[in-house]
Amino acid sequence: MAHGFAELTLAEADILRRAMSGKFRSRIEFQKLVDKWFANCERLAYSEELAKEVWRQIESFSGYSFSKAHSASFAVESYQSLYLKTYFPLEFMVAVINNFGGFYSTEFYIHEARRYGAIIEAPEINESEYLTRIEGNIIWLGWIHIKALESRTIEQLLLERSQNAFVSFYHFFQRVPVGLEQLIILIRVGAFRNLGIPKKELLWEAHLLCNNPNKPKPQTIALFGSPEPMQFQFPVLKHYSIEDAYDQIELLGFPICSPFLLIKENYLQSICSETLLENVGKRITIYGYLVTYKRITTKTKKPQVFGYFADYKGEYFDTTHFSNSLLKYPFKGKGVYCMYGKVVEQFGFPSIEVYSMSKVEVKADPRSLEISPVVVNEISE
Repeated sequence: MAHGFAELTLAEADILRRAMSGKFRSRIEFQKLVDKWFANCERLAYSEELAKEVWRQIESFSGYSFSKAHSASFAVESYQSLYLKTYFPLEFMVAVINNFGGFYSTEFYIHEARRYGAIIEAPEINESEYLTRIEGNIIWLGWIHIKALESRTIEQLLLERSQNAFVSFYHFFQRVPVGLEQLIILIRVGAFRNLGIPKKELLWEAHLLCNNPNKPKPQTIALFGSPEPMQFQFPVLKHYSIEDAYDQIELLGFPICSPFLLIKENYLQSICSETLLENVGKRITIYGYLVTYKRITTKTKKPQVFGYFADYKGEYFDTTHFSNSLLKYPFKGKGVYCMYGKVVEQFGFPSIEVYSMSKVEVKADPRSLEISPVVVNEISE
């Protein structure tokens, strides 16, 4: 418009565009362009009313100017994404996980896939690829999600497996050139779980193999296999499933099981998301796993937070934390929170005005030296 209607140069028109979108801060330069606009309109014999009206429309458009090409492209992509999420929800979630995109962390896209009926499996030596993959309704997490696992370890593992599947822990050790530290990571994440040997026995065996001065060099498995090393009789090593959850938190950043299985308090007697509409106007207690929250400042300069949580059934609910509540009961990072507040409803949608909130204590890791395994509460699905 600036170029075609008022005969500003394309360079001047582009400066005007950037000024309108807030990317240009010099008021003096901007005013020069405004003056030139009206001067050119007068030279081109436009009426003053027409020049002002066209300028008004351009100026109002600057409130939110958006390219038509962008609008059309995003409309098409939005429709395609919505179609895929509706009819191929598991494949869609796997694609988002592999893109490492989206507003939420990987954990919650995995959680969303579980809501659609997926079975989530930790990385496994004979099943997992570099990226996450789907097989039916089973989602095998990719090696890329394991913290501190080196890319060369992954590459060598996948190369050897492409030739022959791994049939035992010793055969894996023979074929993949991996040090003790990397081997421990694979054991702790459960990569060898389908070989039938408990984690703690594998850890002992890993130390024995890696510290053996006569350990064999990695090689491709022979036609008829290789002889297994001497077998040792290990003492009975008690394993708790909660240990797997803590290993996953450390190595993946989140537990594959429900985070509610890790807390000490009995959450099953509390309200859940699906019954909120039945309790509008009532004060309730609810447990929620923090997904995300948004902090704002009100007109009176007071802090306020809008929270987003998942309940123990995996469904979501919203919370509002006004300044009085927020100052006394602040957010304390990732975890499960116990909240007390009033259920309110707007346009048929329930949320909770939180009066008080506390982060729930989790069960101890039985491998800690500070506790006795006898008092550990096991988790169960």
